[in-house]
Amino acid sequence: MRFRPEQHLRRQGDIRSVREQGRRVDCRAFTVWWKRREAPPANAPRARVCVIASTAAVGRAPLVSTRPEAIRVCVIASAAAVGAATRRNRAKRRLREVFRRHQDLVPAGCDLLLIARAAATDWPLAELENKFAEACRQIPPASPPA
Repeated sequence: MRFRPEQHLRRQGDIRSVREQGRRVDCRAFTVWWKRREAPPANAPRARVCVIASTAAVGRAPLVSTRPEAIRVCVIASAAAVGAATRRNRAKRRLREVFRRHQDLVPAGCDLLLIARAAATDWPLAELENKFAEACRQIPPASPPA
């Protein structure tokens, strides 16, 4: 399964919201912060989404998703926690790959932060995948709307 552009958590306010209001699962080589997004009220005005189509994007899904069930993720690797730029980039690549392979384990409508530590570059990928799957099992499934 691809890691699509609409799955990237990019806005600073959204990232801050996950850190301040979300829950944390420590996986030793990385930390998973998660927060479930609330669906907008039925009577709330819908946000307008402007999608600029290019010739390369013809026939593909739009780059912006307003679906409340979409899973969004942000991968963070700081110099203090991971080290030099090459190690930070490697840690981020590996965590993105773990998410890409196992995104079906994350309940719908969640925002995730994957915060790398130095061990994320050293551990075998299979161990990172096991820790991620373990963390996803700790996230409760979405409750049905009342």
